[in-house]
Amino acid sequence: MKAIQFTGYGNISENIIISELKKPTINSEEVLIETYAASVNPLDIKVIEGKLKSVSNFKLPTTLGYDVSGIIIAKGENVTNFNIGDEVFSKVNKQGTFTEFVAVNQNLISLKPKNTTFEEAASLPLVGLTAIQALKRGNLKAGDKILIHAGSGGVGSFAIQYAKSIGAFVYTTTSTDNVEWVEQLGADEVIDYKTIDYKAIAQDVDMVLDTLGNQYTEEAFSVIKKGGKVITLVGAIDKETANRMQLNKIARLILAWKRRKITKQIKRKKAYYSLVFMRANAKQLNQIKELVESEKVKTNIDKIFALNDTLKALLYVKKGRTKGKVVINTKA
Repeated sequence: MKAIQFTGYGNISENIIISELKKPTINSEEVLIETYAASVNPLDIKVIEGKLKSVSNFKLPTTLGYDVSGIIIAKGENVTNFNIGDEVFSKVNKQGTFTEFVAVNQNLISLKPKNTTFEEAASLPLVGLTAIQALKRGNLKAGDKILIHAGSGGVGSFAIQYAKSIGAFVYTTTSTDNVEWVEQLGADEVIDYKTIDYKAIAQDVDMVLDTLGNQYTEEAFSVIKKGGKVITLVGAIDKETANRMQLNKIARLILAWKRRKITKQIKRKKAYYSLVFMRANAKQLNQIKELVESEKVKTNIDKIFALNDTLKALLYVKKGRTKGKVVINTKA
């Protein structure tokens, strides 16, 4: 079978190959999915560029991709909730999805939303799970005010719709070209960061979803109310997460030094701060399926590439100007 792999860390263009691999075998708890679509995420870029080497151990070359949608063509003897022929979607943990077939544990998959194409379904798992887990971590409730950065991105566009389904008031930031499109997602206040200082508009919010990092993580504390919450996807590792990762004392001390400015802000605002590492979750995939089928959340695809053009798709995502998700059609 054909698979898109990376051979080393660094420059994307120099480390992507098209390989011929054996079709995966499945164990008693897995299904074999014939891949129809997979989506590209900024996470793929970070992996190739070596930014996650400290937390992920890849045996190179390895197949890229975390999102998949397709049809079950075989299943293990202990798989009881799915049948051959089922159309499914999933976020996998390790094995890549930029390929023609993928073996996935039955506990990581859900039936594909009935009102989506395979490409649309493949655009949902990673961004949807990330948004849901982040907003749940912050315990977002109806009536809360939330600032979601980068509203035109994959996570941002899903988070806007999910927050609105809860009943929150949503501020979001985006560039001039995307303002109208992001407004259509349902955000209450869309801030063009190129012409307006978002901090002058979004004030005393209950929560900030930080998808940008760097100075935006620190600035979040000037936007939240006292006792508010900053949930980050890219900021410094918080103490609770460092302990959960069972890091040694030296590593925890280094991380504490790196977040020293944030620690001061947390104390000043009596705030809650947490870094979210998304985890695959079939129950939440089912929730995504229900949100899409009830049209509370709509898929947003920017471009679709053929499997052979995956390198072009990766370079397009690296530019950081996508409007929604970039998807690989493995049948094209």
